[in-house]
Amino acid sequence: MQIVTTHKSTDFDGLASLIAATLIYPDAVPVLPKTYNPNVKAFLSIHKDLFNLAKVEDIDLNNVTGLIVVDTNQWARLDRMTALKENRALEVILWDHHEGNECDLSPTWQCHEPIGANITLMLRLIMERSIPISSIQATLFLCGLYEDTGNLTFPSTTAEDARAAAFLLENDADLGILKTILQPAYGQKQKEILFEMLKTADREVINNWKTSINITEISGHVNNLSVVVHMYRDILNVDVAFGIFVHPENNKCIIIGRSGTPDVNIGSVMRSMGGGGHPGAGSAMLKDVNPQALKDWISELLKGNQESSISIFDLMSYPVNSITSDTLMSEVIEILEEKGCTGLPVIDNEELVGVISRRDFRKIKNEAKLKSPVKAFMSTRLITITPDRSPMHAARLMVKYDVGRLPVIEDGKVIGIVSRTDAMRFFYDTIPE
Repeated sequence: MQIVTTHKSTDFDGLASLIAATLIYPDAVPVLPKTYNPNVKAFLSIHKDLFNLAKVEDIDLNNVTGLIVVDTNQWARLDRMTALKENRALEVILWDHHEGNECDLSPTWQCHEPIGANITLMLRLIMERSIPISSIQATLFLCGLYEDTGNLTFPSTTAEDARAAAFLLENDADLGILKTILQPAYGQKQKEILFEMLKTADREVINNWKTSINITEISGHVNNLSVVVHMYRDILNVDVAFGIFVHPENNKCIIIGRSGTPDVNIGSVMRSMGGGGHPGAGSAMLKDVNPQALKDWISELLKGNQESSISIFDLMSYPVNSITSDTLMSEVIEILEEKGCTGLPVIDNEELVGVISRRDFRKIKNEAKLKSPVKAFMSTRLITITPDRSPMHAARLMVKYDVGRLPVIEDGKVIGIVSRTDAMRFFYDTIPE
């Protein structure tokens, strides 16, 4: 069985790419994530029956032999696909257009190119193969293309995006429907939030870019905060704007950025904070954070100052609790509970040979395997750091490789360990959501 899926909080480019994949791979079952953007929700409320979309819970992942991923290249952004990550025989096909993200899907085949919209990559093949598309498909594809390129105005837009748009118009994409679908909701709540942002607005010049980073408290559920930030940037006439929306009811902060200059890649900034996006737009969500520290963090990222006066040596824990590779998994459980930690380095003869974490216990299917040595389950992909590096560098490594701790190495020996909480303490109180 082959399935195709896209990222959580699906936007129009993700949905369009999902449907385009069913044209290129007719036997693939399209699986829509549980969460999607408000505009996509409105579109699907009318058109959902036209696309035969499945939910994750409708699929027996044990029967999946092929996975097609569109508009993302990270396992963490897929909806409830953890079981497939452990399937070493899985054939993975990737279509993605994001710059900066290092792919962790290990695809068998991929089309991964920086371009305005992911649907443009897929339309290239659809045009080459002369695959017929309907008017509603052309309209959806153009929605995805326009949304991710800002109606062909974002700096990431290419000539190929424009040619793809022309092809869709030639195939009866309906601009009238398109305008209605993409029209963002801007109601009383959004107006009030924008007014509050403008009352407290400040500007600063960072690396010659006119910049505004605003902290605003919100209550309840508010859609289309991205529209608010876009209007905020336009009204202030700055190159770069960030909105940090503090939600005290659930201790969350939503960070949304917009850039009007090709010199500032918002997506790259947001990826450093555990989020994502494109050169012109991006977002992240963090839990239990200090909003002022987030503002300082964004400023540091824009300055290009990745280092700080605090080093990993100042934050790391030592002496290191460790185990040897012949320790039984049953003993590891006891040690983790006793020490109150989520992972341990595996050291033989003073040499780091692996790392074991609570997530590795998912590989254990029966209790008999608890009598196996840790070397049968430990990760041998060693992601380490030296004591002179910064908390920012550690945070980047943890996000990039999806690890919760880093052994600290000096002269070939483990001298300490730094956790995700340790690395990010410089910026805020606890870890990203």
